[in-house]
Amino acid sequence: MQISRDTEREYRSLLGNVDAWFNRCLEIGGTAFSCRGGCSACCRGLFDITLLDAFLLKSAFSSLKPTIQKEVLQKSHLRLEELQQRWPGLQPPYLLNGLPEHEWAEMPEDDETPCPLLDTEGFCLVYNSRPLTCRLHGLPNIDCSGEDFEGTTCTLHKGDPLNLPEDILRWRFRDVFQEEIDIFRKFTEQLTETAFSELDTFIPLALLADYDKVDWARMKPRRHKPKRTDLKKKG
Repeated sequence: MQISRDTEREYRSLLGNVDAWFNRCLEIGGTAFSCRGGCSACCRGLFDITLLDAFLLKSAFSSLKPTIQKEVLQKSHLRLEELQQRWPGLQPPYLLNGLPEHEWAEMPEDDETPCPLLDTEGFCLVYNSRPLTCRLHGLPNIDCSGEDFEGTTCTLHKGDPLNLPEDILRWRFRDVFQEEIDIFRKFTEQLTETAFSELDTFIPLALLADYDKVDWARMKPRRHKPKRTDLKKKG
């Protein structure tokens, strides 16, 4: 099943707004900030992404050359083997929400394994379809109200992002994260006939899963603690 055009358009619009905010900060910050094309210092380890992000990733991945896809999938299989040693019950479609959340929401920070979607020069192979969390990483996520949504600040910056003018750094994060929840619930209702607040996976797992073979209508909500129903962004 594919994402409906309206839902994809709505979500990509939200992602574009996030990019615009991030790029404004980089433009004003200039050489004080290290974020640039080819810098993949933060593209390490495992971090959860939503099923909606996973669908976008897989769509972009399918357009890559077969030789590149093969290399990426080989790296992803190695990750899967590691994770199945940790969680023997981890099976397709490789969603994390059936596992204890504390075991996957905060994966080891010392994991330096590169994302399988990085090319040899450190560029993302599906940059325009990268997940929301990838677009936010590197700068603090402070709402216009002053509420801190605990964004991860890159340690490679020469300057402190908090020195940016407030009208540049602070943004409508509370509204954006609520929009993300609303779009995700719409997407999952179209997919499963039930509006979920969270269905998560890791990038290597998303690339390996065959979502066309999943009977999504059979999925039932599990008791969980949604990450953003309380509007606290994951780090």
